[in-house]
Amino acid sequence: MPELKTNVAPLDPVWQRIREEAQDVVRDEPLMGGVMHNNLLHHGTMECALAFRFALKLKSPEISEQILREIADEAYNSDPWLGEAARADMMAVNDRDPACHRYLQPLMYFKGYQAVQAYRVGHWLWNRGRIDMASFVQMRISEMFGVDIHPAARIGKGIMIDHAHSIVIGETAVVGDNVSMLHSVTLGGTGKEDGDRHPKIGDGVLIGAGAKVLGNIKVGCCSRIAAGSVVLSEVPPAATVAGVPARIVGEAGCAQPSLAMDHRLAE
Repeated sequence: MPELKTNVAPLDPVWQRIREEAQDVVRDEPLMGGVMHNNLLHHGTMECALAFRFALKLKSPEISEQILREIADEAYNSDPWLGEAARADMMAVNDRDPACHRYLQPLMYFKGYQAVQAYRVGHWLWNRGRIDMASFVQMRISEMFGVDIHPAARIGKGIMIDHAHSIVIGETAVVGDNVSMLHSVTLGGTGKEDGDRHPKIGDGVLIGAGAKVLGNIKVGCCSRIAAGSVVLSEVPPAATVAGVPARIVGEAGCAQPSLAMDHRLAE
């Protein structure tokens, strides 16, 4: 029997939940009705909503919202991984941030989530040789969100950046999957050297507020970096480091530090 073809969009539980939450907002706070319709309910897919938000936030007198929307639509249409990562990031924020109670919050209100999604479009541009447009996107992300992520940096999915003020991620930095970091984190270099000069953060790492990880060093999977630490040497997997300069002070304390979000050091 031949397979029946339909025009029905594939089931998307995340997007369906966001739309239901948006409808609840319209019911409970009618003054937000226009905001919810323009940003969420007017769009058929989460990718369309993300592209709209990208253009709305990064538009400027130099490049119009229409041009930015066309760029973002092209990115999401050509690379399905961008939408997958956006959903994984949203789930990460919802699971790990106690201030997040609805799926629509990261997309609408959390600048860490929005900055990462905008970076992903910039990274897509960079990988296609559109260096100047990618650099423009980086500049606008920094101006709008206070987050400076070089478009050449490589960042996995399931990322949670809480508060996201003064985040800096350098050109040759690599961030694995399911990483959590708080505000004022720097993944930077140690001077003016060129080449591969930034940290490589493994999967499942938790980076505390104000931590600085400097140089082309590896931070092992499922490790913890305590708040305010300055990390200048390699961190083994499943360890906790703290101090200036950072030293190993114990084990990570759990199998998945980035999910547990426990920043306390053992006595």
